Amino acid sequence: MLLGKLFFPAADPTTGFLSSLATFGAGFVVRPFGALVFGRLGDLLGRKPTFLLTILIMGGSTMLVGLLPTYGQIGAAAPAMLVGLRLIQGLALGGEYGGAATVVAEHASPRRRGFATSWIQTTTPLGFLLSLAVILSVRLRVGEAAFTAWGWRVPFLASSALLALSLFMRLRLEESPAFSQLKLVRKNSSTPLRDALGNRRNRRLLLLSLLGITAGQGVVSFTIHFYALFFLQHTLNVESVTAYLLVGSAMLIGTPMIIFFGALSDRIGAQPIMVAGMGLAAIGYLPLFKALTRAVNPLHPQPFDLAQLNWPMAVSILTLMMIMAAMVYGPVTARLVDLFPVEIRYTSISLPFHLGNGWFGGLLPLIAAFLVAKTGNIYAGLYYPIGVCLMSILVTMLFLRPQRNQA
Repeated sequence: MLLGKLFFPAADPTTGFLSSLATFGAGFVVRPFGALVFGRLGDLLGRKPTFLLTILIMGGSTMLVGLLPTYGQIGAAAPAMLVGLRLIQGLALGGEYGGAATVVAEHASPRRRGFATSWIQTTTPLGFLLSLAVILSVRLRVGEAAFTAWGWRVPFLASSALLALSLFMRLRLEESPAFSQLKLVRKNSSTPLRDALGNRRNRRLLLLSLLGITAGQGVVSFTIHFYALFFLQHTLNVESVTAYLLVGSAMLIGTPMIIFFGALSDRIGAQPIMVAGMGLAAIGYLPLFKALTRAVNPLHPQPFDLAQLNWPMAVSILTLMMIMAAMVYGPVTARLVDLFPVEIRYTSISLPFHLGNGWFGGLLPLIAAFLVAKTGNIYAGLYYPIGVCLMSILVTMLFLRPQRNQA
C-alpha cells in the first residue's frame, strides 16, 4: 500500500504493510465511541443537526490527509498525524451511519423500509468505485512517479467538493417526522445513553444485534470491499490498477443486488436473507479464494503475469462475493431499526453497527494478514471471517425474533 510506504519506515516491508493496515484499522476501532457520542446527540438534539456535524468533521479530516507531510519529510510525526486524522474520521463515522439510518427509516413507510434503507448501503461500494475512478484517473494522468510523489494527495483534496455537496443537501433535509413528534409531545429521551445502556432488555438487544447481525455482516462486507483487494495486491502481487479494476468491476455488477435484497426483506424478512448470505460466505470463502488464485495467478507463488489472468473468471468470483455481501448488507439497516424504539434509536443502532463493522469488520485485513504471516498459509486469514459468520448464524437463529416492522 502506498500510504504505508509514504508514512512508515521503509526498512522492513512486512512491518510497514502491517503498520499501514493497523492505521487503516485505527479509524474503525474508535467508531463505537463516535457512535456513543453522536448517537447521544442524535437522540437528544435531533437527527439533522447531528448529521450535519458528523459530515463536517469527517469531510474536514479526510481533506487534511491530503496536506500531511510524509515520513521522509518530518519522520515519526508523520504516521502520528495520519493516525490522529484516522481516529477523528472514525469518531465522525461512528455518528454518520446512525444519522443516515434513522433519517431514512423514519421517513419511509414500515412496509418499504428495507427497500428505502438499502440505498444507504449502496454508498459503500459506490463510494469505493468513485474513489477508484479518481485514483485511477489521477494515476494515469500524472504517471506512477508523480502519483507517488504528490498525486496521491489529489483524491483527498478533491473530497472537499463532495463535502460541499453533502452540506448543501443536509441543510435542506427536514428533521425526522418520528423524532419531531416525540419532541412535540416531550417524550424524547433526555438521557439516551443511560436509557440505551442502562436498560437490561435493551442491553440484551444490543449484544444480540452485535453478535447475531452486525458482526457477521461486517466481516462479509469487508471481505469483498477491502480484504479481496489486499489479497490481490499483497498476496498475489497484482499491480494496483489491475486489482482495482477487478474489484471495481465486481462491485459495479453486484451493487444493484443490495437494493434487490433490501426490497426482498420487506416481503420475507431480513433474517433469512442475512443468515443465507453468512452461510454462503462461511461455506464458500475458502474454495472461492483458491479459485481466485487460479484465475489471477495460476503459477503462484511465482510473480504475477498479466497474460495469465482470466478476467471473466476472476470478476465472476469477486461478483459472487459481492452478492453474498449484498445479502447481509442490503437488509441490515431495516433489521436494526426494527429492534429499537424511536427515543433511543440513533444510539442503539449506531453502537452495534460500528462494533460489528468497526471491530469485527474493520480489523479483518489486519487480523487476516497477521494469521497469514504467522502460518505461512495464504488462506489462513479467511478462518477469521468464516468463524465470525458461523457465530452470527448461531446467535441469530437461537436468540433473535422475527422482524415486525414497527414505526
